[in-house]
Amino acid sequence: MPNDRRMARVASLIKREVSQMLVDGIKDDRVGAGMVSVTDVDVSGDLQHAKIFVSIYGTDEARAETMEGLGAATGFVRSEIGKRIRLRRTPEILFKEDRSVERGTQVLSLLNQLSQERAEKGDPDLESDAENGLQDSGGTEEDLFLSEEE
Repeated sequence: MPNDRRMARVASLIKREVSQMLVDGIKDDRVGAGMVSVTDVDVSGDLQHAKIFVSIYGTDEARAETMEGLGAATGFVRSEIGKRIRLRRTPEILFKEDRSVERGTQVLSLLNQLSQERAEKGDPDLESDAENGLQDSGGTEEDLFLSEEE
């Protein structure tokens, strides 16, 4: 049974290779319908299965079309991984859409909107927050995601 370090290394290699394939390897036009990036790869303990999480930027139709294209390209992706990465057995590939980035952006947008509305109304809670030292830290979206992971 492979250890966690090996699983992480294999996942990292698969992520790198699939990202490269998305740029210049997969010729299916449906995959180019939306802007696609690999966000994560989850490899099973026996290295026989790999879930590849992709973030797709575009309309709902473009997302669906892109996922269909990725589903059709699964065999090609698996064979290319087998050629590019030296493993005893090439894992079965499953593409999953990752919408966490989109959801995070929506949450931040709602928080900014709420903050603006409170500032426009001269909300006393907002003023008391400032008096108590609760202020905007000036952090970025990335800081928010990093603090959630910790």
